Amino acid sequence: MTPEQIKAAEILKSHRESIDRLDSILVYTLGERFKHTQAVGELKAKHDLPASDPTREAAQIARLEELAGKAKLDPEFAKKFLSFIIDEVIRHHKSIKNNQM
Repeated sequence: MTPEQIKAAEILKSHRESIDRLDSILVYTLGERFKHTQAVGELKAKHDLPASDPTREAAQIARLEELAGKAKLDPEFAKKFLSFIIDEVIRHHKSIKNNQM
């Protein structure tokens, strides 16, 4: 390997280590988020509240799009990502409600 390739490999290794750390943070953060949404789902089921709250969901998506812009992340990607999470949460809430019947 040339000295430039060695240097590039060192930089690549550093970036990959950062990506691995960030992936771990994302997984643990999502796990923590789902603990809270699970509690929300149980509360909604107990009090016969709807699994979905379209007004809040729209506000959350708008908020995330704004944050994405500030973070220099594609807002459309952020919107799709949060929409995926919201859909999963609603699915969990419906499941909780169905299991309590």
